[in-house]
Amino acid sequence: MELIFLGTSSGSPTKSRNVSGLALKKVGARPWILIDCGEATQHRLLHTPLSLNNLHAICITHVHGDHCYGLPGLLASAAMAGRTAPLTIIGPAGLQGWIAATQQATHLTLPYSLHFIDVAALTGVVAMEGFNISALPLSHRVPSFGYEFVETGLPRKLDVAKLKADGIEPGPLWGRLQRGEVVTLANGRVLDGHDYQLAMRVPRKVIIGGDNDNPALLAECVHSANVLVHEATFTLAIANKVGPGPQHSSAMAIAQFAAEASVPNLILTHFSPRYKDGGPGISIRDIEQEARAHYGGKLFLARDLEVFHLNREGELSRMQDGSPAFAGMTAR
Repeated sequence: MELIFLGTSSGSPTKSRNVSGLALKKVGARPWILIDCGEATQHRLLHTPLSLNNLHAICITHVHGDHCYGLPGLLASAAMAGRTAPLTIIGPAGLQGWIAATQQATHLTLPYSLHFIDVAALTGVVAMEGFNISALPLSHRVPSFGYEFVETGLPRKLDVAKLKADGIEPGPLWGRLQRGEVVTLANGRVLDGHDYQLAMRVPRKVIIGGDNDNPALLAECVHSANVLVHEATFTLAIANKVGPGPQHSSAMAIAQFAAEASVPNLILTHFSPRYKDGGPGISIRDIEQEARAHYGGKLFLARDLEVFHLNREGELSRMQDGSPAFAGMTAR
């Protein structure tokens, strides 16, 4: 699985960071999912191999502009790119009316249909190619949600040792058994494919949160997650200075939660523009140091166009960033 960060700033962009946007996909697969679509997300996509024709779903965490103002432009660009396949948008109900009003005001006609799903009313899973998607209510100034992505379509492997022990020679029959079919041999012997399949590995799970000042709301689902992506808008000192009004998490708050929940991989994002990437004054390094003081797992602070890889064993690694060269990634 791959996570490609398209924007990691909160509120407004900086010279090095765009506002929120994140792509999720399986390695080697064309379909991908977009989580949040801040202004200029489509510009960031130009630096990636991702195609708007292969976009299967957009998940919007909440209606604040730094998470959704890029939607109209992206939808229009998808139309100009020749998209005709329907597109699913999961998010707050108000998005549907806003998009419709924008289409009317700007005479935007889309050659594909939009399928809106009200995230507040979502009680089950949304099955997309490669993933089951669930919504997780969070705490913010407006209704905000996280999304849980559990991989699907795991291949079943044959128990070759058992097949050989039972005298079943390699051939087309093996393919039928791998598909779980019941096969009757020429001698009348009946074979059930499920008897010759190895147990599937545990599906990987990624949780991507929207704005949230109460990480504990994720406690129930995060214990089985391989990766948690969560905002760390402030350090504790700045959070105390600005007060509770913005309803964001500090680096310390999310790090303490992740440590208590035994989250193996934590990616922080959505940093206040006041934190610079370098130079004088407060920096992203301050957020990192605060988080590391309270969390001992694998910690990453995301940068724009950075790519993370989650392998089959649930190990997360940073691949490469800031370059269109990552179109040739070959990790598992």
